[in-house]
Amino acid sequence: ELGEPPATLPTVGTNLTDLRLPRKVTVRELGGCMGPIWPSYYSECSALLFVVDASNPTQVSSSCIQLLSVLSAAPLASVPVLVLFNKIDLPCYMSLVEMKSLFRMQDIVSCATQPITMLETSARDGTGLADVLQWLRTALKDP
Repeated sequence: ELGEPPATLPTVGTNLTDLRLPRKVTVRELGGCMGPIWPSYYSECSALLFVVDASNPTQVSSSCIQLLSVLSAAPLASVPVLVLFNKIDLPCYMSLVEMKSLFRMQDIVSCATQPITMLETSARDGTGLADVLQWLRTALKDP
């Protein structure tokens, strides 16, 4: 039981959250505007969740560039990656098929050194969050 999803706001800085999967896992959330400092956290990273706003077509190209930059970072070469296409609760969201096409995810996945999974989510209504937790358990090998 996940309970009610938390209130959502765009991440402007950095947030730390502890999850129990059942062992304690610390999630460091870095907003997109913090991109220049992301590399300073790569060496501590065991799994990567990359969140994309699926309701904002004007940000697709910059999100794709950021994703490619993250995937090409040497310290993340074998870190499992989960790309979350978020905000699917909004009427203007782009479907998983559309987002995969716009990002050329088939090409990205075939060239990446790390395993990449994609999911649709809504942080606001909780859609897909159980799948995210399951992915984290598997990626971090936590039963």
